[in-house]
Amino acid sequence: MLKPAGARCNLSCRYCYYLDKSKLYSDVQRHVMSGEMLEEFTRQYIALQPQREVLFTWHGGETMLLPISFYRKALELQLKYAGGHVVDNCIQTNGTLLTDEWCRFLHDNGWLVGLSVDGPQHLHDAFRKDRRGGGTHHQVMRAVEMLNRHGVQWNAMAVVNSLNADYPREFYRFFKSIGCRYIQFTPIVETVQQPWDASSVPVMTPESVTARQWGSFLCGVFDEWVSHDVGEYSVQLFESTLANWMGVEPGLCSMAPNCGHALVMEFNGDVYSCDHFVFPQYKLGNIMHQPLRDLVYGKEHYAFRQLKTSLPRQCRECGYEFACHGECPKNRLLGADGEPRLNYLCEGYRRFFEHSADFMQEMAKSLLG
Repeated sequence: MLKPAGARCNLSCRYCYYLDKSKLYSDVQRHVMSGEMLEEFTRQYIALQPQREVLFTWHGGETMLLPISFYRKALELQLKYAGGHVVDNCIQTNGTLLTDEWCRFLHDNGWLVGLSVDGPQHLHDAFRKDRRGGGTHHQVMRAVEMLNRHGVQWNAMAVVNSLNADYPREFYRFFKSIGCRYIQFTPIVETVQQPWDASSVPVMTPESVTARQWGSFLCGVFDEWVSHDVGEYSVQLFESTLANWMGVEPGLCSMAPNCGHALVMEFNGDVYSCDHFVFPQYKLGNIMHQPLRDLVYGKEHYAFRQLKTSLPRQCRECGYEFACHGECPKNRLLGADGEPRLNYLCEGYRRFFEHSADFMQEMAKSLLG
């Protein structure tokens, strides 16, 4: 994932885990990717791909703080270095800076948009605030209208927090009401101290969802989805669960057997093993000093990839270990010293896996023939 504007954002969402990353580069005046950096990454990244298809993922902060001209230049460079590859782009945004000009650019170049929206207004506006403390739901709904009007492909990136987790059916039905057929739910699990000190008891932020809430939320949405919308609406977590039942690679990195599928590069060329591990100890290097290939295949990133394989006995003995592989290491917060940590959301995931098991098993059998 590329961070062309670093951690800069025009909003101040209460649960955001990335805004404080700007402190890592407090000595830099403008957190903006230079043209030189953009070209060097494009060249190295495309050359690194073993398959014909190449995906550029633009992430934030807020990506649209940079002008369209920056992304037009990105397209020129992709064409320059394509070398027979087919290049696609997706961009994550909060939608508040979207314009008709942006939509024409996105549509005409076939970009996929990931739009951050946390449900209906009373749920969305509770935590997704602008810098003056005001709600942003009306601006996001304006973005939805523009994306639909211009025929731009978009997915919803929805954060599940301590408030909206209690409204699973209302939450899910909202996305159907705005014409969104592809939904990604991400639970907020953040500790007050970042990074968390494994020697202490974690203190969770007020916005963090509890394991019980997470399980209840997933079961509530699943019941609604399985009754009316199978094959019509896509919920990423459900599809990833089914993939694991089928023994194929899931589309969600947190549910894959290993980590390291979503490296991130900051605006200045610094590469980290994961978007959620942008801390000095997980910095792999800088592409201006070390080839991207060496960073991706180096021993430091290899060690990071093995984080998921260290599981407590409760996971190793669990009948659903195959369905989540212990989920994301950043959420492994529970347990005693000397034993690998248990995932904070384990109780919730287990409830969902038990609740959906019959359907997943039958669907997997049907698809596998």
